[in-house]
Amino acid sequence: MSSPLIVSLGEMLIDFVPDVAGVALAESNCFFKAPGGAPANVACAITKLGGNSAFIGKVGDDEFGYMLRDILKKNGVKTEGVCFDKNARTALAFVTLKKDGDREFMFYRNPSADMLLKESELNMNLIKRAKIFHYGSISLISEPCRTAHLAAMKAAKEAGSLLSYDPNIRLPLWPSQGTARDVIKSIWDFSDFIKVSDDEVAFLTNGGDPNKDDVVMSLCHDKLKLLVVTYGGKGCGYFSKQFRGRVPGFSVKTVDTTGAGDSFVGSFLFSLAKDPTILTDEGKLKEALLFSNACAAICTTKKNAIPALATAADAQQLLKSSKK
Repeated sequence: MSSPLIVSLGEMLIDFVPDVAGVALAESNCFFKAPGGAPANVACAITKLGGNSAFIGKVGDDEFGYMLRDILKKNGVKTEGVCFDKNARTALAFVTLKKDGDREFMFYRNPSADMLLKESELNMNLIKRAKIFHYGSISLISEPCRTAHLAAMKAAKEAGSLLSYDPNIRLPLWPSQGTARDVIKSIWDFSDFIKVSDDEVAFLTNGGDPNKDDVVMSLCHDKLKLLVVTYGGKGCGYFSKQFRGRVPGFSVKTVDTTGAGDSFVGSFLFSLAKDPTILTDEGKLKEALLFSNACAAICTTKKNAIPALATAADAQQLLKSSKK
């Protein structure tokens, strides 16, 4: 019997990354291409661990679009939900790696194919089969993708899926910070599980301290089963009606933080699909989050998101070595 299906909806694009870290885009002499897009990274993180995932989104009817579809296939992700647009190109992003491994972005979407996904193009069969339905916020920025996103959420909810939300905020894509905050929070109360970074907590709470529980708890809603805040190498915090606490991170040599949050989310959803009681058993929850912290840490030790995603063996080895 196959493992429960996790469906991820949103963008997939090409990241162009300088071959030398710490160099501004204008000063970079050479770039290499890498598959990107948070929802697609999450789908690949799940299959890399042995899970069952599908991706729904739109790419251009171009060489990059077919390359991305093939990368999903090569990573074991179901691609029946991938559409191709003849009139728009696959999205591109130029990503600068700073010396500390953090990133700066410049996007080419004018519009890109992912922005043009229509409700009529959604693979509703995949959506209705999902045990967990995962999405971000970039697909909410413009029409017709916004309407498609909302329709997919509604269908998944009605089919009994658990809804997972990682806003993955990219402010350069939004017309203003206020618009970003309002739209991102407009679907907040529909989600069962939400993952945010500490920086995103500060942004969504208008400068609140992400290390203060009352600030984080202000982001919880009545129907939310779990909110997780990631603190980079320091680990993560978990917040629910039953309990709250922290789970430590891992000390590794960071090369590139691209995809670390997606690796975290994918690995947690993988664990959750296997055992939904994680949400009500604090011991199991802490174990799953520690595993996710390990997966995220491993992802930072290599360049690019998808090739750097952890296997279960990788994560178990790091967990084992950390106990010595």
